[in-house]
Amino acid sequence: MNSLPPATAMQAESATEKKPYRIVIVGGGAGGLELATQLGNRLGRSGKAEITLVDRSRTHIWKPLLHEIAAGSMDTGRHEVAYQAQGHWHGFRYRYGEMIGLDRANKRVHLSATYDEDGREITPDRWFPYDTLVIAIGSISNDFRTPGVKENAIMLDTPEQAERFNRRLLNACVRAYAQPGPVRPGQLHVSIIGAGATGTELSAELHHAARGLVEFGLDKIDPEKDFKITLIEAAPRILPALPERLSIATTNILKSIGVEVRTGSPVTQVTAEGVTLANGDFIPSELVVWAAGVKGPDVISKLDGLEVSRMNTLVVKPTLQTTVDDNIFVIGDAAYLVPEGQTAPIPPRAQAAHQQSSHLVKQIQRRMKGETELAPFKYTDFGSLVSLGKYSTVGNLMGFIEGKSIRIEGWYAKLMYRSLYKMHEIALHGWIKVILDTISRLLTRRTEPQVKLH
Repeated sequence: MNSLPPATAMQAESATEKKPYRIVIVGGGAGGLELATQLGNRLGRSGKAEITLVDRSRTHIWKPLLHEIAAGSMDTGRHEVAYQAQGHWHGFRYRYGEMIGLDRANKRVHLSATYDEDGREITPDRWFPYDTLVIAIGSISNDFRTPGVKENAIMLDTPEQAERFNRRLLNACVRAYAQPGPVRPGQLHVSIIGAGATGTELSAELHHAARGLVEFGLDKIDPEKDFKITLIEAAPRILPALPERLSIATTNILKSIGVEVRTGSPVTQVTAEGVTLANGDFIPSELVVWAAGVKGPDVISKLDGLEVSRMNTLVVKPTLQTTVDDNIFVIGDAAYLVPEGQTAPIPPRAQAAHQQSSHLVKQIQRRMKGETELAPFKYTDFGSLVSLGKYSTVGNLMGFIEGKSIRIEGWYAKLMYRSLYKMHEIALHGWIKVILDTISRLLTRRTEPQVKLH
């Protein structure tokens, strides 16, 4: 006879049941969402592990596309991925919230409460337990404490910021068209501070978008005289992280389409009227984008004693585990890892996040089996590509000949640039869905304006 009452016996039985292995991924960017999708497919669907993705947004957009959203040349609705649906289809759970802290001793992630636009609470302040935690919260723009940047410039860290700039651009054009007098100096002048990939690509995309807006009825605006774009860079050349020959080629293309390029020009202040440079020059500009450098999100310095780099990113070992806690991994822009034999960390690029997520899929499965010796991550640089919209694409590809790179430009470079995005989509959705979506987008673009008008 069972000496325990039925309810107590059931409780004792359930207490001995093995809990599923809990993997929490904070951040649904390129690396985080790919990792959640692949782990969900391999472990979540079969019940071998409980995969949870946490993000403060409800949808995902591939970050290298943000300049197209800002210029209005891409419809976010056709490219965004809903986390809730992705999780349902691929065996992981999505939870809405933002990480604000960490309890390493009890293996818990702290999420803040969320609220709607009316101030009503959506989700409460809460904690999520984990066995393995992956931090993939990306990076944010670094304003270097430059006066006026937060108040008068827009950064392009999120789709919401990119859409905000696009609305500001549209409103500025309609305002200039509707006003009785001529366009004021600086009224339709866009200053882009920071000539890395984002700033450079945005300058070319905006040049094309402005002409598209004028074609749809804003003919009072002269795109050659009234609409001006200035690309400002503190370094001696644009695209300072890329080979010099690519920088020169890109500069020549931008100048040929009328973009003003100011190199060796640190910005000392941003106001509502324009931008002041270190040499005293003032550039009248009522539209300012800040794209000058990145750093880790502020929350990184509050994560229960994890080692932080001078860029406010998390220092990791070659295995991508943090230096003080092997239960926590970091991938993407938030990870600081200097490869053996090198002096610079792995750059904050989408290709790095993609490679790291693929690496962790295998390593986390090894860890679940009890293996303590994990394989180190080895980054392969496949080169860099910069899209200048309809005008050109330039870049260099690595790996064809050891230690050598091949410069590419034009149609082939554009094809390679688009293939990077397709690789990301395939990792999320598989070949069949990507092919169907691509055909759908191609057909739709022939029936809609090439620039966003609302």
